[in-house]
Amino acid sequence: MSGIRSFEDLECWKAAREFRRFVSVLVKKFPKEETYQLTSQMKNASRSITHNIAEGYGRYHYLDNAKFCSNSRGSLFEVLDQLITANDEEYITDEDLNKGRMIFDKVLRPLNGYIKYLQNAHGSNGSNGSNKVSEPEAEYISTLGKISNNE
Repeated sequence: MSGIRSFEDLECWKAAREFRRFVSVLVKKFPKEETYQLTSQMKNASRSITHNIAEGYGRYHYLDNAKFCSNSRGSLFEVLDQLITANDEEYITDEDLNKGRMIFDKVLRPLNGYIKYLQNAHGSNGSNGSNKVSEPEAEYISTLGKISNNE
């Protein structure tokens, strides 16, 4: 994948957006008494996933970007736990939980790949003192977890 001009071009952000949308629809099934509890927590955590990817991208620094993506990954796991909780409380069906797990996996793979790319890119640039990120020329293969850098 080349020609990345914005965080919106990142596969991990696209997958996280799909997950956020899934959660947004799902929480509408929750009972009213959960509005300021689980519903709010799930919406915030699912939004945090895409927000952190975007914010990290905007830092233009490999290590900052990797840190924000690590925070994004933490929020991703938080939402998975919240989905399990919603299933335990019988707010969502087993089918909903399984669909959530499938989308979770679709986010985790490219996010891990992007984090690995950022960590490798920082390591390869450390000798010349440049820690600036250059995603527009970057290529990462998320589905296999293999990373390459076309700078």
